Amino acid sequence: MYKALFGNNVAERCLLYIVNYGEGHINGIAKTFGIAPSQVQSQLEKLEAGGILVSQFSGNTKNFRINPRLAIKKELTDLIEKMLALTPEADTEQFFRERRRPRRTGKKL
Repeated sequence: MYKALFGNNVAERCLLYIVNYGEGHINGIAKTFGIAPSQVQSQLEKLEAGGILVSQFSGNTKNFRINPRLAIKKELTDLIEKMLALTPEADTEQFFRERRRPRRTGKKL
């Protein structure tokens, strides 16, 4: 839907993922959307080179997040959050509702 604005579907999905979860890594994004990791990596590197994203290593994993010094950070995140709100419920459940915290020890299913 916003392919023309972001350049392609992979860039759009990467930004949706990062805004939804706060940060993301190449394999996590690729696995969520069923995209080749090389495509995700090239888009994340382009967004980082453009100053939209910043990366930080956590062990061997390179995590990407929205650049906190980006002049239009608030406007960009607001736009992407509106895009997330307009996403069909089935897609939201499939792609953007992954449990991120561990379950308490001994808690019954």
